[in-house]
Amino acid sequence: MKVPPEITYRNVEKTSAIDGLIQEKIAKLETVCDHISSCHIAIEKIHDRPRSGSPYRVRIDITVPPGHELVAERNPGEGIQYEPLDAVIRDTFNAARQQLVKLNQLQYERNGQGGKVRAYNQEQFQEGTGLVTKLFKDRGYGFLRTLEGREIYFHRNSVLHHEFERLEIGTAVHFAEEMGEEGPQASTVKIFDKPGVAVGKSDQTMIEPPLGWRE
Repeated sequence: MKVPPEITYRNVEKTSAIDGLIQEKIAKLETVCDHISSCHIAIEKIHDRPRSGSPYRVRIDITVPPGHELVAERNPGEGIQYEPLDAVIRDTFNAARQQLVKLNQLQYERNGQGGKVRAYNQEQFQEGTGLVTKLFKDRGYGFLRTLEGREIYFHRNSVLHHEFERLEIGTAVHFAEEMGEEGPQASTVKIFDKPGVAVGKSDQTMIEPPLGWRE
């Protein structure tokens, strides 16, 4: 990172555990993009006893040359009531990482079309196709199965275009895979066909279900 990240705390005690978690997550952002020019992390406690959501707010502002500004934020009104600070931090950094991944993909496409934007660290992300096999919409996550039969976790924030609610068991998706803290996970998920689409009515080619697939 060209400039050391700025971390501010408001009504939150800075502990070695929280600082260590933030430094770990910053390092992971740098594996996605190796030329972040600035990064500001703001951690606040907004309410002591909110009626819903977490009392904490975490916001990450990132600048990437030649002028991309990315913002990831988790607000107190979102998520599980009294969600702990470390969980809010993880979710916010996951959202920031996903934005960097999307920027990677955009720059990669522009570079492939003769653009002057540099593609970076693209080899870290494996792209694949799979089917959604499990959904926990109330908890905001699910699992998909690859064509090789592997099961991959994904979070609602990984689904492009805010289409998590459109997912169903059997939905076909494209995804980018990376290693998470607990194993493989999808960093981006994009719907490209819905189950039950009639032959000839879809502009996409249906994939063959993975070995052992059952609806």
